[in-house]
Amino acid sequence: MSELWLAWIAILVGFGGLIWSADRFVGGSAAIANNFGVSRLIIGLTIVSLGTSAPEIVVSISAAMEGSGELAIGNALGSNLANIGMVLAITALIAPMPIQKHLLTQEIPILLLVTVAAGIALYDATLSPLEGYLLLGGLIPLLYIMTRSKKGHPEELVDDDEIPDMKTGIAFFWFVVGLGVLIACSDLLVWGAQIVAEDFGVSQLIIGLTVVAIGTSLPELAASVMSAIKGHHDMALGNIIGSNIFNILAVMSLPGIIHPPVMESDVFSRDFMAMGGITLLLAAAIIIDYKVRNRHPESHGVARLGRRIGCLLLAGYIFYFFLLFR
Repeated sequence: MSELWLAWIAILVGFGGLIWSADRFVGGSAAIANNFGVSRLIIGLTIVSLGTSAPEIVVSISAAMEGSGELAIGNALGSNLANIGMVLAITALIAPMPIQKHLLTQEIPILLLVTVAAGIALYDATLSPLEGYLLLGGLIPLLYIMTRSKKGHPEELVDDDEIPDMKTGIAFFWFVVGLGVLIACSDLLVWGAQIVAEDFGVSQLIIGLTVVAIGTSLPELAASVMSAIKGHHDMALGNIIGSNIFNILAVMSLPGIIHPPVMESDVFSRDFMAMGGITLLLAAAIIIDYKVRNRHPESHGVARLGRRIGCLLLAGYIFYFFLLFR
């Protein structure tokens, strides 16, 4: 069997292992925290919220330690593009998603702010340790703001079924197993992605933006689509926006801290601008629809992210791939 075939198998096995182990790792962590009396609010803000970005975080660490910082940066940018242009777009096409007021006052402003910060960091196609630490440090005020705003409403962050009811010993077992498999599968995925990039003659940045990013976004797509089909998608929009914030602060920052990458100039002019553009489009759609519908509720009804915007986001994502491979 050729090395290329082994690389593709490694990528597929890596993706499957990441999805399985992330679920076990987050479940074990949440159960341990709950058993030790940590509040549901803190568990929701940290373990559960960051858990959706666990595969991206571990892949980013693994790639950076292998000297493949471009792949890690591509994973962060590509995951944000996929979350909006693929996950939200397809979910909106299935069933329009309600727009909650806190998105306009909290999540959207924070997302726009951290997106601008990412652009400043990537403008020179490098990511220095200082820039990495500043981005990662942004998690502290973010968690503080969210803690103050969500006090008394922990149910907005975590459902009962997201904190498994298990004994501490079993929870610790799944925590260790989940973490171990998470690390092993991330190494496998990064190795496979490096081989594929070399064989196709494309940069690791491109592989991170496409293969790795889409693969790590598939769990969010599956969960969002199933929620939309069942009619339980009130929090889908907020969850994806939160995931994109964490991807910039907790995923993109790590290569700069571990092994500062030097990237091709297109990382800003093409990839960041595409992510920034589709993020701005989403924010504008949410703000405009919410303002219009709340000004005339009798004729427009509840504010939602509808199928028209879903089509526009999906078209933008497809156009980005055209630019990427033209």
